[in-house]
Amino acid sequence: MRRHSCFVILFCGIFLPGILGFPQTNTSIDCDSLLPNYEAEPQTSAPPYIIAVAFDNFEAGNEVQVTLEALGDAGFKGFNLQAREIDGDVPVGTFKITDPNTKGLECHNMTNSAVSQANSDVKQKITTTWIAPNDARELQFIATVVQNLEHFWVGIQSKTLTPTHSGSVNATGKSKRKVCLTGTCTFLQRGGTYSTGRCIMVGPSGSSQSSYSGSQGGVVYTISKSGCGP
Repeated sequence: MRRHSCFVILFCGIFLPGILGFPQTNTSIDCDSLLPNYEAEPQTSAPPYIIAVAFDNFEAGNEVQVTLEALGDAGFKGFNLQAREIDGDVPVGTFKITDPNTKGLECHNMTNSAVSQANSDVKQKITTTWIAPNDARELQFIATVVQNLEHFWVGIQSKTLTPTHSGSVNATGKSKRKVCLTGTCTFLQRGGTYSTGRCIMVGPSGSSQSSYSGSQGGVVYTISKSGCGP
């Protein structure tokens, strides 16, 4: 009888955590497919979770607070959260682990490129900090969230974040914006006479100056005001 009791206790200790809830240690979510490592089908209904992001834009090195939160009472036990460029399939940037219910993951040989659960406790919300990399394009945060073994949602997305340099940098890394310098010019007329008038000099933003003087194409100019144009 005592041997029977020991067997029952051993069975419960080993198997019940996985049967009744999220497994204690051996369940993970694939970095690429974002699918759990057990046989089950993801839910197709609207997810009862959201990914909230503090900003709409970012620059390299910015720290962005990201929150994965349950709607209502729909807690969760497991998750995998990443930042991915639009239409990308690998994580970008790294995470600073600030929540005791979270831990960093190494995906594609990059430390803390994803965040996952640190335990199997039911969570209503987790918060983490994402550090923007250099040269990232538009991106979203994407997650798989596991409520229990039978109910999980794949590909939950945040709003789109845009790098502040987007649309203003060409392939060589130089700015496409132009600066317009306006002022009074003295024009050299035929016959050696001069006249004055307003002129505009357009150049790349890297050549912006508060004042400029010189001559070009029969025009002698002194420019002291500046403004921006497309």
